[in-house]
Amino acid sequence: MAAFSLSPRTGMPFSSTPALVLKPGSSGGRDSEMSLVNLAARQRMLSQRMVLQTVLAARGSDLHMKAARGSLALFTDSQAKLVDTARHLDTTSGDIIRKTYHGPAGVGATIDAFAQQVGTALDLAERQSPRVEDALARLVESTDSALEALNTATTAFDQVSKAKSETLMKELAGIVASIQTVAREAKVVSFNAQVMAARAGQHGREFAVVANVLSGITNEIDGLSLQAVSLAGRSRSAA
Repeated sequence: MAAFSLSPRTGMPFSSTPALVLKPGSSGGRDSEMSLVNLAARQRMLSQRMVLQTVLAARGSDLHMKAARGSLALFTDSQAKLVDTARHLDTTSGDIIRKTYHGPAGVGATIDAFAQQVGTALDLAERQSPRVEDALARLVESTDSALEALNTATTAFDQVSKAKSETLMKELAGIVASIQTVAREAKVVSFNAQVMAARAGQHGREFAVVANVLSGITNEIDGLSLQAVSLAGRSRSAA
């Protein structure tokens, strides 16, 4: 049998951007805790693994035949989850994912065709068909286009994830700004209360205690607000 060389392309690294994860109730074991960006990125690795396993299976390795079938099942299941994600996202994000897979330049057909080629090659290898070499040649030839399609999908999920993260950071910044406004107003009230308590003398002692407690609370709010601002800044930098 002819030797087949695999594509040297490795694609992009896994993203550490938070957000977009599969719902806990979805099936798939550890996949339910994996971010969609990383799940999409894993598809690239699986595509290369499947090609290698299929080539070795065609050479008569039962072990690699079983492994290739497992990889193909995982790839197909993950692909279905990724495509279905569009239904669970907001309108803008969902449109980006739908367009990526099913738009005029969508990559869904290319990815599906690649998976079908793997399945066909495995079926032929299992039957020891003389057509298996041609099937393998077509499969290896399609590797680059499949990788490009999978890279495009990963980029789309990364884009959606970063946009969602930025939106959350803006919302957090707005909440922090509102808290800081309330804290400033509370400080004014506390100061006025302390002044009034001082003027009331002996009769204002209890009022002064309340004013001091309020002042302490506003200082705590200031501290928490600063921590939130710092956290938001670190999260933005990490994204």
